[in-house]
Amino acid sequence: MNRFLLAAMLSGMLALPVLAAEDHMPKHGGVVVETKAGDLELVAKANLIQVHVSDHGKPMKLTSGTGKVTVFNGAEKTEAPLALVGDKLEAKGAFKVAAGTKVLAEVSLNGKPAVAARFTLK
Repeated sequence: MNRFLLAAMLSGMLALPVLAAEDHMPKHGGVVVETKAGDLELVAKANLIQVHVSDHGKPMKLTSGTGKVTVFNGAEKTEAPLALVGDKLEAKGAFKVAAGTKVLAEVSLNGKPAVAARFTLK
């Protein structure tokens, strides 16, 4: 009986990191960063940057949201305002996005203080 209990406890402990990691997996093909405001997933395209917000893998209801993104390519930087569009924040513009591009997103959600998240595109 003790061996069975020990085996069950060990297998449960080994599964916990896998379950926790699923909370921070990209759901929209972007890069995820955990912040105090929630998990932010950045999806970057040449003409559109989207920031999806979730709470441990579950979508968050956004009643308000603002901010800005700054895209860094070497010495070149591009800034654009973020606006709430449905259940995500979006910035439109002309962005140079490639592997290694760094993006700083500063967002304020649901009237709470702003948080900053740094992303490196893959």
